[in-house]
Amino acid sequence: MHVKYLHTMVRVSDLSASLAFYGLLGLNEIRRYESEEGRFTLVYLAAKGDEDVPLELTWNWDGDDGLPSDSRHFGHLAYEVEDIYAMCQHLQENGVTINRPPRDGRMAFVRSPDNISIEFLQQGDALPSQEPWASMPSVGHW
Repeated sequence: MHVKYLHTMVRVSDLSASLAFYGLLGLNEIRRYESEEGRFTLVYLAAKGDEDVPLELTWNWDGDDGLPSDSRHFGHLAYEVEDIYAMCQHLQENGVTINRPPRDGRMAFVRSPDNISIEFLQQGDALPSQEPWASMPSVGHW
């Protein structure tokens, strides 16, 4: 039996805010599907070169009232980055809270506008410890 990974789907409450956030991560819209009858929009995002493993944002036009609000069972999305310090600095400069700073030069976590946990892992070996990250405390949950 052959199995192929297709995508990860997350529900979003504000499509514009989510597109802006994931754009900060370097993800670009690769396709979109809108259903007037179903009253939803699907937007597929991917990093350049990773178009075969997209993130699907699902936005229900009439909201998601009645769905479970606790998404901790989901876990997180993980992305490898060339420079974890540069990514965290870029996000912080654009108003994103760094929930788990890259104190170890290897791993960091942030949250999307819909509270989806996003993990960043340093490509290759961990970077040498660097301020302000080395002494920055964790904030909230990740």
